[in-house]
Formats: sequence, structure tokens, C-alpha cells
Amino acid sequence: MYPDFQYLLQALFGTDMPEWLGIFKTFGLMVATAFIAAAYVLVSELKRKEKMGLLSPTLRSYEVGRPASANELLVSALLGFFLGYKIGGLFGHWAEITPNPMGYLFSIKGNFIAGIIGALVIGYAKYVDKKKQELPEPQMKKELVYPHQRITEIVVMAAFGGLVGAKVFNAFESWDDFVRDPAGSLLSSSGLTFYGGLIVATAILYYYSRKHKFSFRHLCDAAAPALMLAYGIGRFGCQFAGDGDWGIFNSAYITEPDGMLKVATAPEYRQKLSEDSLYFVSNFGSIEQVPQARAEAPGWLPRWLFGMNYPHNVNNDGVPIAGCMGQYCAVLPVAVFPTPLYEAFTCIGLFLLIWAVRRRFKYPLHLFGFYLILNGLERFFVEKIRVNYKYDLGFIHPTQAEIISTLLVIAGLCILLFYKPAKDKFPEETAA
Repeated sequence: MYPDFQYLLQALFGTDMPEWLGIFKTFGLMVATAFIAAAYVLVSELKRKEKMGLLSPTLRSYEVGRPASANELLVSALLGFFLGYKIGGLFGHWAEITPNPMGYLFSIKGNFIAGIIGALVIGYAKYVDKKKQELPEPQMKKELVYPHQRITEIVVMAAFGGLVGAKVFNAFESWDDFVRDPAGSLLSSSGLTFYGGLIVATAILYYYSRKHKFSFRHLCDAAAPALMLAYGIGRFGCQFAGDGDWGIFNSAYITEPDGMLKVATAPEYRQKLSEDSLYFVSNFGSIEQVPQARAEAPGWLPRWLFGMNYPHNVNNDGVPIAGCMGQYCAVLPVAVFPTPLYEAFTCIGLFLLIWAVRRRFKYPLHLFGFYLILNGLERFFVEKIRVNYKYDLGFIHPTQAEIISTLLVIAGLCILLFYKPAKDKFPEETAA
């Protein structure tokens, strides 16, 4: 696996890389890529709906020519101080910060002198920029702003809401870990629940669309293909980093002392459970409760589609790798089903499907309803081979994702079957 840029570049170029590269996480790279790709798709769809007359611009008034106010300079200085304080604190402390850069970001650690320099530089830059635009008499200007021109605000708000929601919902999904270390759970760079992010980000964007007076329904439709694409790319990040979002154990493969996988018989698998019983008992309570299934890859398919042991995973989950030196020296003792790969390939395929049929829907929210159904079905079925906390509801024991995915499918079906406002039907020529 490639938990950070150091491991990624070492694998690509076959040579040792500087340790400071470890502060940049592979998962973060893929999340950034997911947001960029989603923003591109969303802008394209917003423009298409604007041409159809479904989304209209709003008038924005703003003032030009006024010198920088005390508040503007103060905000710029505070931003500069934070950037300088945190960036300056990185130097000389790479080894300490690299395992958990998110924790460092929200800590009080940093470099005070670098913070002062950052405050002066950013504050002065703001002063100079406003000075260049200063007029003898400030003027009020007006301009039309289309929804697609607000993409930066939309992405930033969705990212913030998504991160908060993903962390909060992950706390409920991994409640025991959260109770043991609440701060560590919330501030770690791993442990994100997609549905939590989706729900909170949707609520924030609903408020945002109402505030700026454009249709939330059409925003949802425009976002549907972008959401599916972003999720697929994000799952590649989970796979490359090995962040724990894998499936149950595949008893067909066990890890040998050199870290390689080998096909195992049933007795060999049971022997492996006994050898590494400390790991299995600490994670599942007992060897008998280890979730597992057996599926050996046929000769015409690669083994990694059926089982991976995630060496050097970012969570250091598993048993020690013999002779390994560094931060990420763990490997799973038994292969697991690589569910992040399954979801990545499936969701990118579903994105292509949504993109192909997006013009065929005749009513607002129907494309989003279709997305909810596909997303819910995909997640519901993959949960059958994933390891997650299960709720005890008496006669059933679903995971959080199974509950939410079921509700999403029901919501999507209700939208498609019952929400058909005649006055909002799309123009026939644009729906074809």
C-alpha cells in the first residue's frame, strides 16, 4: 500500500525518498482529485441547466474603490498567522507530525515567529491589493452571477459539511473507538463515513441555494453524476492508503512470513488464526467471531480481486512485517476482500450510466432519485462483505450504512414514482 507520498514515490521510482514527503497522504491526494473531478462535472451540468432556462442568475451588488478596512486587514493577518504558524512548525518535526497531520493542524503546536511573519506578509499583501483598487470615491456595482460561477463556494461548503458529517457519523459507526479516544477519533486523518458527509453537505447546500435564490432541485440533479464520480475516486484513495474500509476475511489466503499471500487449506487457515490470536481477539472478541468467507480466485482472474492483505496500510492494522523499519509496518495476517476496489470500479461505472441517461429524465429531482437508488443498492450489497459495527434491533442486526442505504433507495423510488409536477416538466427537446 501507499499510505503517503514517500511510499508512493518510492514504489513509482524504485528508490528511497525523503521522509518529509510522508506528511502528504495518498488518501488526501485522491480526495482532492475527487473534488476537482466532481467540480468539473457539476459546472458542466449547471451550465447545461442554465442554457435550458432551469437555473437563473441572481443580481449581486458590491462596492469597489474603498481602502482596506481594519476588519479586512485583521482577518488577513489572522489567516497569515495561522498559515505561517502551522507551516513553520512543520520544519524539524516531520517525524512527529507525519503519522497524524490532521491532529497537528488542529493542535496548538506551531512556530510563533513564522506565524508573525505570515501575518505581516498576508496583511500587507491585502493592504497593497486594496490600495491598487482605491478610487477617489467608492462606487457600487452590480453584476449577474450564475450558479456555475459559485462553484468555489459550493465545493468549499460541501467539503466542510462533508468532512464534519463524515466524522460525526463515523463516531457512531465506530462507537467503541470513539469512546476510548474522542479527540483522536475526530482529528485523525482516517475514519470517514460517506453517508454522514452526504447528509450534512446536502443540508448546508439546501440553505445555500435558498439564500442565493436558485433551485435546490436542479442543483441536486446537477450534483448526482458528480457525487457518484467523486465517491468512486475517493474509494481508490481508501484502497491505495489501506485505511481499513476493506471487507471480511477471505479464508482462502493467508499471509506468509515474508508478507506474501498463499492459498491456504482450511486447517492452515485455522492455524493462522491461532498463531495471530492476539490480533483477532482484540478486534473481534474471539476467534470464533472473526467474519470470514472462502472464495478462491479462478485461474483466469487476478488473485488481488479476491484477497489482499494490505501491507504498510495507513492504520497500521494487522501484525508486524518482519524486518520492516518505518511508520507503516503492519500487514493483515489473513487476506480480506478488497471492497474499496469493488466500490471504486462499480461507482465509476454507475457514474457513466448516470451521465449517459441524464437527459432522459423529464422532471426535476428524478435524476437525483435515480442516483439515490443506485447509490443505496451499491452500498447495501457491499455491506454484506464489509466489517462494520452492527446495531441490535432485535430480529435484525443492520449496519449504519445498511439502514441509510435502504432509506435512500426508498426515497429515490418515492421521487421517481410520485414526484411528477406537470408545471415543472422539462422542455421536450432538451429532455430527449
